[in-house]
Amino acid sequence: MARRAESHAVPMHLSHLGLPVRDARRSLRFYETYFGFDPATARRYEDGTVIVRNADGFDLALHGGQEVGPLPAFLHFGFRMGEPEEVRALLARMRADGVGVGEHYDEPAYVAFKCADPDGHRVETYWEPEA
Repeated sequence: MARRAESHAVPMHLSHLGLPVRDARRSLRFYETYFGFDPATARRYEDGTVIVRNADGFDLALHGGQEVGPLPAFLHFGFRMGEPEEVRALLARMRADGVGVGEHYDEPAYVAFKCADPDGHRVETYWEPEA
């Protein structure tokens, strides 16, 4: 019988996400334009990968030249914003720019929407009160 490890939880933070993309430059422009990734931090690699960082130190690895097939319906990742008005403003901007927006919620304790990046990855932007 396997022994259960003692729980000495050390805080860990997710700090990296790798995405397959068809065109890394196009994806970089998308994440720079709407999600604050800084192109000045972009590092390009021979295999077509571009790694770019945002102000929180989160690294997004865009692996270019890939075929991106259909994704499971629930698969998504998200960005939390500080105020509901910030979510609404980004939603309005994306809609004005013609970015595909799917689900949208505007409730007193939850404001959110999901959009599709250039390769169909679903990205959630949301606000909810701190627990």
